[in-house]
Amino acid sequence: MQSVQKADPWSANCPSRAIISILASKWVLLLLPQLRKGPKRNGDLMRALDGVSQKMLTQTLRDLEHYGIVARHNYFEVPPHVEYSLTRIGASLAEVVESLDEWVIKNYRTMMNSAASASGTVDGRS
Repeated sequence: MQSVQKADPWSANCPSRAIISILASKWVLLLLPQLRKGPKRNGDLMRALDGVSQKMLTQTLRDLEHYGIVARHNYFEVPPHVEYSLTRIGASLAEVVESLDEWVIKNYRTMMNSAASASGTVDGRS
């Protein structure tokens, strides 16, 4: 097994930045709390993540599976189906992400009022 150096995300050359880039995706931030509720099939995730395309959901799940955050379970039944669940490390990450979601919900009005005041609009856009 290859030895992996300590992560230094402040260094431009550190591979940990690829992980940060994936985790900073809005779809990851919305997907992980859904999987924290329990294993989900693709269709369940499509319905839960309003606005996500099938292509983006598939890519997000593959990225998370690649880094050991999500596990893909194939059920060879008739008809066959696939479920996604969090791994142990994924569950610990989902807990952190869920606290971020709660923070956004708690502070949403204040931030939107600030954005509206700064730009003169309700949604913060011109």
